[in-house]
Amino acid sequence: MISFPRCKLNIGLHILEKRPDGYHNIETLFYPLSFTDGLEIITANGSTEFSQSGLPLPLDEKSNLVIKAYELLKREYDLPPVKIHLHKKIPPGSGLGGGSSDAANTLLLLNQIFHLGLSNEELAIYAGKLGADCAFFVFNKPMIGKNKGEVFEDVNVDMKGYHIAIIKSNIHIDTKEAYGKVMPCKSRKSIKELVSQPISKWKETIENDFEKVIFKEYPGIEKIKSTLYNKGAVYASMTGSGSAVYGIFDHNPKRLDEIFGKHLVWKERIEG
Repeated sequence: MISFPRCKLNIGLHILEKRPDGYHNIETLFYPLSFTDGLEIITANGSTEFSQSGLPLPLDEKSNLVIKAYELLKREYDLPPVKIHLHKKIPPGSGLGGGSSDAANTLLLLNQIFHLGLSNEELAIYAGKLGADCAFFVFNKPMIGKNKGEVFEDVNVDMKGYHIAIIKSNIHIDTKEAYGKVMPCKSRKSIKELVSQPISKWKETIENDFEKVIFKEYPGIEKIKSTLYNKGAVYASMTGSGSAVYGIFDHNPKRLDEIFGKHLVWKERIEG
């Protein structure tokens, strides 16, 4: 059985406070795109096997969230061996959530293959044990993420007809280290309220708190954002803790491939 784990954008990311458990409470809009990895799982004789193609993964196999997702359900439901193949297109370390999406889709596929009968809400609980934003990819619709990113609230955001461009530099940003450098702030308008405004106003009102520290250390990432605005983006931002930057355009942006070359990793028109 095959699935296509989608990536996400963070539209706004407020880091509200540090929690007693060491994590941070946040608020963000998770928005799924059609940029995907490829994931295939089939039953196997013998032992479980994992293979991978496409972009290289920085972690060893045992640290891969796909394997962790399988092991999590195997402990609960005594699953038989499987063969897993992951084709990686979403760049690791980009803030696009590819690894989390792969993990969530592993849970979804295993639920289908072995007829476990788990609801999306139950799968989201398992996904939350694998990573803060994994649960979002069980639902794959625009949602406000709260707490660590695992508590969701429905939101009505209409981006139909807009074009998205994603630029990924070669810089790898350590998320834990980035969190440690951000000063949390609770006193401001909520992301949910801000994204209800016309997209033309987002540039002046919606922030990703990581940009304050990341741009100081990596001015090249800030330059990507500025270039997207210069090319007509109505809104541009880092996603997550980076290092990918996206632009939202009210038209099909031209010549971005000439400007960014291989760093332009995705373009799409939002269809609904």
